[in-house]
Amino acid sequence: MKKRFGIYTAKRLGIRFMMHSFLIAVSAACIFPLLWMFGTALKTQQTVFSDLSLFPRHPHWENFYIAWTKGHFGIYFLNSVLYTTIVVIGIVVIASLAAYAFSRLQFPGKNFFFYMFLAAMMIPLPGSFVALFVVLKKWHLTEGFILPRLGYILALINVGLSLSIYLLKTFFDQTPKDLEDAAKVDGCTRLGVLWHAALPIARPAIAVVVIFNALNVWNEYILAMLILQENSMMPLQRGLMVFQGAHMTQYPLLMSGITITVLPILLIYLFMQKNIIRGITAGAVGG
Repeated sequence: MKKRFGIYTAKRLGIRFMMHSFLIAVSAACIFPLLWMFGTALKTQQTVFSDLSLFPRHPHWENFYIAWTKGHFGIYFLNSVLYTTIVVIGIVVIASLAAYAFSRLQFPGKNFFFYMFLAAMMIPLPGSFVALFVVLKKWHLTEGFILPRLGYILALINVGLSLSIYLLKTFFDQTPKDLEDAAKVDGCTRLGVLWHAALPIARPAIAVVVIFNALNVWNEYILAMLILQENSMMPLQRGLMVFQGAHMTQYPLLMSGITITVLPILLIYLFMQKNIIRGITAGAVGG
C-alpha cells in the first residue's frame, strides 16, 4: 500500500514538475521579447549588436526623450489616451445595460437580438470597415476636425460591443439573484439594482471587458487611416509607423518608440490582473 502511494505521489509530482516547467518556458518566451526591446532601447546604435546583455551597463535614457520629441509622440499619445478612455467607458456602459437586460429581463425578440450580437462576432473586423465607412460618410462623420473623431469613437464602440455583451451576460447568468432581490425590496429601481447590486459583483467581468477593449483600441490602426484625415487626429500606432519609416535602421530609437506604445497597456493589465484572472476563472470567457 505504501509502495503504491509512493508511486502515485512521485507520478503526481512528476506531472506537476512538467506542467510548471512548460508554463515557465512559455512565460519566458513571452517576457523575453519585452526585456530585449527595453534593453535595446537603452543602448546606442554602435552597441546594439556588440553588447548582447539584456540590460546595458551604461543605459542611455535619453533615447526615450529623443523618440518622444522626434516622433512627435505627444499628440499621438494624447489622442490614443482620449480614444481608449472614451471608447472603453462607452462600451462598458452600453454593454452592461444590454447584458443585464438580456440576462434578467423578458421582452419580445430577446433571443433573436442576442443571437444577432453573437453572429456579429463571427464577422472579421476588416469585413465591417466598408459598411462602417459608408454609414459614417452618410452621417457626415468623416468631415471637419471634431466629427471624424466622433465617428472613429462610435465605430470602435460598435466593434467592441458584441464580445463585451456576451462576456457580461454570461457572468450575469451565473450570479445569484438574491442580492438583486434584496435591493428591489429596499426600493431600488432597475437601474438602481444594476448600479448597486449587479455591477459591483460583475467587477471581474468588467475588468476583462476593459482590458480586451483597451488593448484593441490602443493597437488599432487601419480604421483610423480610413476615418481620420489629419495627422493631428491620429492615434499612437500611426505615430509609431511614421517614426519607424524615418528611423528604420536606428534600432535604439525604434525600440524606444515601441516601448512607449507598449508600456501604458502593460501597466493597465498589471493593475487589473487580479480582477481579470477572477473574471476568466468565474466563467466570463468560457460561458
